[in-house]
Amino acid sequence: MNERSSVAELADSLRREVERYPEGRKLPSSRALMERHQVSPGTVSRAIAVLAAEGLVVSRPGAGVFRAAPFAGGPAARGGAAPPTAGRPGDLSWQELALSADSGPRDLLAAPVFATLRIPPPGVVDLNSGYPHASLLPERLLATALGRAGRRPGAWERPPTDGLTELRGWFARDIGGHGGPITTGDVLITSGGQGGLTVAMRSLAAPGSPVLVESPTYSGILAVVRAAGLRPVPVPVDTDGVRTDLLADAFEATRARVFVCQPLFQNPTGAVLSPGRRAEVLRIARAAGAFVVEDDFARLLVHADAPALPRPLAADDPDGVVVHLRSLTKAASPNLRVGALTARGPALARLRATQVVDSFFVPRPLQEATLELVADPGWARHLRALGTELRNRRTAAVAALHRELPGVLGDHRPGGYHLWLRLPDGVDDGALTAAALRAGVQVTPGRPYHAAEPPAAHLRLSYAAAESPARVVDGVHRLRLAFEDVAG
Repeated sequence: MNERSSVAELADSLRREVERYPEGRKLPSSRALMERHQVSPGTVSRAIAVLAAEGLVVSRPGAGVFRAAPFAGGPAARGGAAPPTAGRPGDLSWQELALSADSGPRDLLAAPVFATLRIPPPGVVDLNSGYPHASLLPERLLATALGRAGRRPGAWERPPTDGLTELRGWFARDIGGHGGPITTGDVLITSGGQGGLTVAMRSLAAPGSPVLVESPTYSGILAVVRAAGLRPVPVPVDTDGVRTDLLADAFEATRARVFVCQPLFQNPTGAVLSPGRRAEVLRIARAAGAFVVEDDFARLLVHADAPALPRPLAADDPDGVVVHLRSLTKAASPNLRVGALTARGPALARLRATQVVDSFFVPRPLQEATLELVADPGWARHLRALGTELRNRRTAAVAALHRELPGVLGDHRPGGYHLWLRLPDGVDDGALTAAALRAGVQVTPGRPYHAAEPPAAHLRLSYAAAESPARVVDGVHRLRLAFEDVAG
């Protein structure tokens, strides 16, 4: 039984039990509940929290958990009848007209993002999520960092709108190197990578204008671009990254002022921008008077067997062409939504203004916890262990794909968390994704990664989300069964 279902079942059981208790009656201890229901301390704690949120119990530190008094303001407590509208469905049809002036249904824009965030049903192998499995994340380090952060003087005071100076300085050194071209004053702390992308797109391009994107590219980039009222223009990618000859043509044809790219372990292809093309991207963008938004999302997901990483584009950019985005979320936790945008000149002022209007600032306790985390010697050990585990899962995935589905896997680089699979002609990625879920494995269709019609059908397979290499192999086997079902 997984933890989510355990919490729900224990909460249901306790809810029935509590209803028989008089007001103020103490519930059994956590230890007694663990033994009676054969669950973990965390499951008991979460189930109690569910009941407390419903107002059924109250927790008194040092004393225990007790049946709560009925809510004094509710109709049952007053002995009165329910309000006349209770149970009557409302008429929501007016909203269709009210929202019709918008550019289009937002749920269609967000559908691919929802898909990558979907939690699979129990028993389904997760080869879809962009976040590493919980067992690969530094939960103890995070708990320690949060505890220390909460005790820091001023930890709950309002932070500077740009972010804590110490954290901005850490990002500046991490991106540009010690003594490098990036200073603390060039950094703006953001709410994770997706929040940073949103700020960048709303700041650097006027609504209705074109934005150049890699093709294929991360579906979340396309969602952000379209939600900002911009028009994504695809520029093809090959094994060496974006095609710079076509990039120059795209700038000339569209007069775009922004190009969004992932030079390192590109999502979904895994490509690394080659040394020759790195300089070309900067030269072409500078000549076009355009910004390069460098989404450096996978730098902390380097595998143990990877060669030395190229520097960020921002580290070789003296002219403020590159707006660099870095986040700790994937390597630390989906809940540690702390990232950084790096820019210079008027562009930074524009980014700062957009963020402060949207969200004021990133909560200070999260920033303080991030400082505690990256300063802990265990952080470097965690990244090394993560690199080893990602390598092991990638090795298992590649071997299983060669054995089970030969021919679908192209070139891949030792980094990131995903593989890009080319499906045979005639196989529909959407149909295969649905069949895979029926077979017990969740994967990602390739179509949402294209701004226009895709040249071929693909799947993205994320090996980081699986709990073990063996589970990856099991997932690939289930994918083969689904493939046989679709291909006939």
